[in-house]
Amino acid sequence: MTYRAPVKDLLFCVKELAGIDHVAQLPGFDDAGFETAQAVIEESGKFCDGVVAPLNWSGDQNPAKWNNGVVTTSPGFKEAYKSLAEGGWLGVHQPTDFGGQGLPKTIGAACIEILVGSNLSFSLCAMLTGGAAEALITAGSEELQQRYLPKMIDGTWTGTMNLTEPQAGSDLALVRSKAVKQGDGSYRISGQKIFITYGEHDMSENIVHLVLARTPDAPEGVKGISLFVVPKFLVNEDGSVGKRNDVFCASLEHKLGIHGSPTAVLVFGDNKGDVGEGAIGYIVGEENRGLEYMFVMMNAARYDVGMQGIGLSDRAYQKAVEYARDRVQSRPVDGSQPGSAAIIHHPDVKRMLLTMRALTEGGRAMALVGAAAYDFAHHSPDAEVAKQNKAFYEYLVPLIKGYGTENSVEVASLGVQVHGGMGFIEETGAAQYYRDARILPIYEGTTAIQANDLVGRKTARDGGAVAKTIAAQIADLEGVLAGRESAAGKTLAKRLKAAREDFLAVVDFVVANVKAKPNDVFAGSVPYLFLASHLVAGWQMARALIVAEDKLKAGEDTEFFTAKVATARFFGDHILTRTASLRAAILEGADSVTTLPADLF
Repeated sequence: MTYRAPVKDLLFCVKELAGIDHVAQLPGFDDAGFETAQAVIEESGKFCDGVVAPLNWSGDQNPAKWNNGVVTTSPGFKEAYKSLAEGGWLGVHQPTDFGGQGLPKTIGAACIEILVGSNLSFSLCAMLTGGAAEALITAGSEELQQRYLPKMIDGTWTGTMNLTEPQAGSDLALVRSKAVKQGDGSYRISGQKIFITYGEHDMSENIVHLVLARTPDAPEGVKGISLFVVPKFLVNEDGSVGKRNDVFCASLEHKLGIHGSPTAVLVFGDNKGDVGEGAIGYIVGEENRGLEYMFVMMNAARYDVGMQGIGLSDRAYQKAVEYARDRVQSRPVDGSQPGSAAIIHHPDVKRMLLTMRALTEGGRAMALVGAAAYDFAHHSPDAEVAKQNKAFYEYLVPLIKGYGTENSVEVASLGVQVHGGMGFIEETGAAQYYRDARILPIYEGTTAIQANDLVGRKTARDGGAVAKTIAAQIADLEGVLAGRESAAGKTLAKRLKAAREDFLAVVDFVVANVKAKPNDVFAGSVPYLFLASHLVAGWQMARALIVAEDKLKAGEDTEFFTAKVATARFFGDHILTRTASLRAAILEGADSVTTLPADLF
């Protein structure tokens, strides 16, 4: 089996939950309503199903190879990337000023999920290029934008993000790469960067590295970091590539998963290129504001990594369903069949599959609603509407990243479990999804970093105002659900109410204690992220339930909407109910986290 893009559910979320026809009323999006979304998403599905998905297994088995600084990507990747670029898929929601299609993020996010689901390792090159482009759009000079963006957006060149060093992981205050200003305004960059996704490869004619480094007189800590563009090849005045810059790949990392993605160790300033000692770089924005600019790229990447988790989850779910339908094992416990039956008839297998499905669909719904909020935040002519949507989107980003990625590990693990012993065998393919998923809660900020952001910047800073606004909207929906005829609606209203009350209790706890008892609050920061995510995803699944029940009454697409109702019910009964235990752990469990001395572990 290969991957099949979940086009129908993506279109449902884009239309019914994200409200693409409302997004299309924003300035610049006149032609980006549901008809356009459907055409783009369906075409994305066809392309990725046919061209990209078949390379997923082979890329895992035949990783990128390093030889004396030269990296050759997995068989077929180079040709697939060329097709991806020629199809315009790298510029779906990039500005038209630089050659992009200028479509809403709501549509672009759906395409990201499809690309990731088809082949996570392959998709990472496009993700990093998009993030680098966004940083240049936000902070780059007009000269840098005109020189680099058109060819990054059309795929001729790719981009990277260079933050991490051997001694500086998440703590970027420890960055030691140097940047010395030259007489012509350029800088000479020296240092080493590690974990650089697609830091070296053979799929494009140039690689545009965005690099964090310090100038000689920079202040210590994060306030002394600047951001630079360091191309693999310098760019001539006519836009062609020129001299080889002094940046080289020293090695590739050997990883648990995402084998098809070359993760490079890059050395800057080793006097190996055509430009003398020190890689030539160009500053982005102002000196000492690099971390501020890089956060633009990181936030874009964090959203995209959340979509990676959702896309990988869907692929793992598809694989597990196919196996469960084919694998005959044991007689059903209710005696409904006289002999052995396909395992999909067994209650616990159904429970696992529904967990996989509910977590995936809940995460997808939340992420696409977040994408619509981004579109309103950046394009609404009403300043108040833009402000409200910006706050909502920013609250959602750590949820989308943390929940989408942590769920992918749970979902992929359940996929292995559904396969039983065959899931532990590489040839079935289920193990690859588990291995690939494990990096997602780590890179672009671990789950704890997302949770710390949720606590500090997104909850404590405004006294829980945005969180409570979300809770108020959920309370309104509870009333709508409670007034419906269906038992599913009434039950889901009850589940939402309980989860919302758990959420509000935790928000109050965070706001009241973050300064006085920070260890108590941050001991429960990740559980808070999960609790908030379960609630927001459950909110969207409840909205989906209402639409699905109404569609069923109208006789529309009975199979799809019956499954949607069942999945929403399951989410309420089995996922939303997790918030009670999370609340107890957060409010009452801090002491059991913090009291054991470090030397007794």
